[in-house]
Amino acid sequence: MDGSSTGISVFGCDAAEAARFRELAPLYGCRVRLFEEELSARTAGRAAGLRCVSVGHRTRIDRATLLALRGAGVEYLSTRSVGVNHIDGQAAAELGLSIGNVDYSPDSVADWTLMLMLMALRHAASVVRRTDAHDYRLGPRGRELRDLTVGVVGTGRIGSAVIDRLRGFGGPVLAHDCRPRAGIEHVPLEELLVRSDVVTLHAPLTPASHHLLDARRLGLLRPGAVVVNTGRGGLVDTEALVVALEAGRLGGAALDVVEGEEGVFYTDRRGTTVDHELLMRLQALPNVLISPHTAYYTEHALTDIVTNTLRTCRAFENGRTLA
Repeated sequence: MDGSSTGISVFGCDAAEAARFRELAPLYGCRVRLFEEELSARTAGRAAGLRCVSVGHRTRIDRATLLALRGAGVEYLSTRSVGVNHIDGQAAAELGLSIGNVDYSPDSVADWTLMLMLMALRHAASVVRRTDAHDYRLGPRGRELRDLTVGVVGTGRIGSAVIDRLRGFGGPVLAHDCRPRAGIEHVPLEELLVRSDVVTLHAPLTPASHHLLDARRLGLLRPGAVVVNTGRGGLVDTEALVVALEAGRLGGAALDVVEGEEGVFYTDRRGTTVDHELLMRLQALPNVLISPHTAYYTEHALTDIVTNTLRTCRAFENGRTLA
């Protein structure tokens, strides 16, 4: 690769990501250093000599790590995710580090959202568990999506893809977003909660949206309502959700993300104690589905993530930004 190529240090890179980076980097005028270990203040020095660094969403990037990056000469931190809440943005700004994120196929998360929604409404988790134990009796009777009102919180690329899928079921759909999308009924959040049988969350996690569904707002939901979250765990006050579920006020929850998932999700905890009381209480409930932040995890999305990481780093190196 010639001297004009863009150098990128890629941390927290698994075998599949590494193979895709090696395949695509030359096509975008980039050269990559690939590290399986996560970025930290201890490992940041490995990025020395290159201006761009790429990290995954599971890595918490604190001030100490950013200081170490700056000391190594890094100027651009790209996260292989849409969300940037795992990065200390204020510290990055103070240190003069630019932060970039990437878009990927919204269909990956939208498909998983609809699957979780349908599984929750048909009690699929308990049905499969009973069948695996050779108990073939019928369980609780399910509900059909066409008979229910679904409230979609956040109508960006993923939320819009969810709405497109919901239209095929024929039931009413409500939406809430600061930027209303044409062709769908937008209502205030509290009204959406009062009117919806299913609420699905697709908003970014920011200080303003932290615990968007708190105890008060969860109390506005209809009895038997289902909460679906494939966005970020911090959008929901998990303790308040657990209390509402254990009290029988809600019909269920389907969660791909949970507060405090870091250090638990993406690890093998078979035969060990999981130090996350609220997660254990959620998993003990028969009307709760948990998946380990896997909605985005498709081959198509992987190609999008790697491609857009290379494109945005290349643009930064050339003094441009990509819309």
